[in-house]
Amino acid sequence: MQIAIPLFPRFTALDGIGPYEVLQRIPGFDITFIGHDTGEVRSENGFLGITVDRVFEEVAHPDIVVFPGGIGTRALMKDERVLEWVRGAHESSMYTTSVCTGSLVLAAAGLLDGLTATTHWASLDVLADNGAVPTGERVVEHLDQRIITAAGVSSGIDMAIRLVELLIDATAAKACQLMIEYDPQPPFDAGAVHKVDAIVMARVIEYAAARQ
Repeated sequence: MQIAIPLFPRFTALDGIGPYEVLQRIPGFDITFIGHDTGEVRSENGFLGITVDRVFEEVAHPDIVVFPGGIGTRALMKDERVLEWVRGAHESSMYTTSVCTGSLVLAAAGLLDGLTATTHWASLDVLADNGAVPTGERVVEHLDQRIITAAGVSSGIDMAIRLVELLIDATAAKACQLMIEYDPQPPFDAGAVHKVDAIVMARVIEYAAARQ
């Protein structure tokens, strides 16, 4: 089972690493980080570097695509090399998936035309502008089209656990969840826009602006 996770400058680390931590638990799953060029790629804040092992063309037909998000996806939406790879990979993939604003790349490639899809809450309007029908659901499946999109950052873990269930069975998915001890008990119930007040939202905007 070949799984391709594209990396690019200014990707969001957990978007890719969250699903990776789930999927790499399964024996026989071969996960490859791919990109424009081999070598190190830095996350959106520049603090974390991860190595790209193979270029897009070397992994033209993976069984699974997990496309992460990050501010760097905006450039990819106009990158024909990437969009052609997405289209070609999806032709033969078992599932093409995305996390956070990775869905914007799938949309730009034409894969989400007329389909409900999700992304980070701050980018739902961009998803709509690119042919998809945005929804705030955490994970959106279109199994007939072999497409799954996940919302912001941490939702990629949920999506990957569900993906293991689809590829193997529920027992395997539960085993992966236990191996990473994924039992969320956050100290605050603030993980969605409708759950926070204006003061929290103002801080979000302040922090996001500082990272541009």
